[in-house]
Amino acid sequence: MKAITLLGSTGSIGTQTLDIVAEHPDKFRIVGLAAGRNVELFAAQIRQFRPEIAAISDPQKLFALQEAIADIHPQPILLAGEAGVIEVARYGDSQSVVTGIVGCAGLLPTIAAIEAGKDIALANKETLIAGGPVVLPLVEKHGVKLLPADSEHSAIFQCLQGVPPQGLRKILLTASGGAFRDWPVEKLAQVKVADALKHPNWSMGKKITVDSATLMNKGLEVIEAHYLFGMDYDNIEIVIHPQSIIHSLIELQDTSVLAQLGWPDMRLPLLYAMSWPERIYTDWPRLNLVKSGDLTFREPDHQKYPCMGLAYAAGNAGGSMTAVLNAANEQAVALFLDEKIGFLDIPRLIELVCDRHKIDHTQNPCLDDILAADQWARKEVLNAADNLSIKQVISVG
Repeated sequence: MKAITLLGSTGSIGTQTLDIVAEHPDKFRIVGLAAGRNVELFAAQIRQFRPEIAAISDPQKLFALQEAIADIHPQPILLAGEAGVIEVARYGDSQSVVTGIVGCAGLLPTIAAIEAGKDIALANKETLIAGGPVVLPLVEKHGVKLLPADSEHSAIFQCLQGVPPQGLRKILLTASGGAFRDWPVEKLAQVKVADALKHPNWSMGKKITVDSATLMNKGLEVIEAHYLFGMDYDNIEIVIHPQSIIHSLIELQDTSVLAQLGWPDMRLPLLYAMSWPERIYTDWPRLNLVKSGDLTFREPDHQKYPCMGLAYAAGNAGGSMTAVLNAANEQAVALFLDEKIGFLDIPRLIELVCDRHKIDHTQNPCLDDILAADQWARKEVLNAADNLSIKQVISVG
C-alpha cells in the first residue's frame, strides 16, 4: 500500500485523486491533506480518509474546520496558512505527494516535499514553468522521481516507456482548441467569462479552462515538456485535436510515432503517476475506437491564439522569464474572471509585462529570484490593467 499526501484536495485534481484512493483502498492510503478554503468539503474529506495531518491555506478558516471535525478521533494535526501547507508536504512517511494546487502557490510546497525525499506526482504545471531552474537540480540532488500527472505529459511519459536513451526526436502536444476553437477570430472581442468557461471536452477549474480558451495552457505545457523531457523548443509542436482522444504523441529517431489514447478522463494520468511503474486494473469505461468516431487534426491559428507565441518566446528566453510569463498569465486571467478586463486583454498584458522584464531578466535564477519575479509580474499586470482601463475610459469619452 502506497502512502500518499495530496495538496489541493478540494480542487478538481484533488477530488479525482481521492476518488482513486477510495476505489483502491488496498493500494493507497492518505497521510496528509491540504486544501484552500472550502471548509465543508475539506471536513468531509478528513472524515472519510482520516489523514494524520491536514492544513487549510486560508488561516481564517481554521477555527471553522476545527469545529467541523471536532468529533473525529483521533484528531489529525491541524495547521493553516502557507507554512501549514508546506509542513503537510514534507510530513511523515508518505512516499508520493500529488500536487494539485493551482498556480505558483504550489511551488514552495512541492520544493519542501522534494527536499523531504518524496516522489512527486506533478499535476501543478506551474512548479516547473516558474521554478524549473531550481526544481530540477533539487530532484536530482534528492534522488526523487518527478512523474507527470496531467494528461498530455502523462501520455508522453507513457509512450516513452521502453524507448532507448536518445531515441526521442519530437514531442507533439495535442490541444482540444478550447471554448473558441470554432469561433472566428473577429468574434473574440465579444467574449464573456461564461463563454470562456464552456470547455467542449474537459471538466476543469476556471483558471485552467480560461487557459485552454487562450491556448496558454498548451504554451505552458510546451515549457513543462522542455523541462520534463529535455527537448529543445524547436522539437515540441502543438496540434489541435478536437476529440481529445489522443492525449499526445512522440516521434522517434526512425520517424515512428507513438500515441496514448483514451476517453477524456483526468483519473487515468493521475492513477498512472500514483502507481507507476505498476498498471492497476480499473472498471472505468474502455476506449471504443468505433464509438469515438473520426479523429481529426489541424494546425493552431496563431492569430487566434497569441499566447502560444508568448510562451515559446519566454521558454526560449529561459531563466526568470517563464516565471514572469506564468505569473502575468495568472494575474491577467484572474482579472478577466473578475470581469475587470476583456478576453483579448489577457495576451496584451502578458506581452507587455514580459517585454518590461527583459531589462531585469535573470538567466540562472535562484529561488528568491523566481519568487521576486513572480510578485513583480503580478503587480505589473495590475498596474498595466489600471492604465488600460483609464485609456479605455478616455477613448469612450
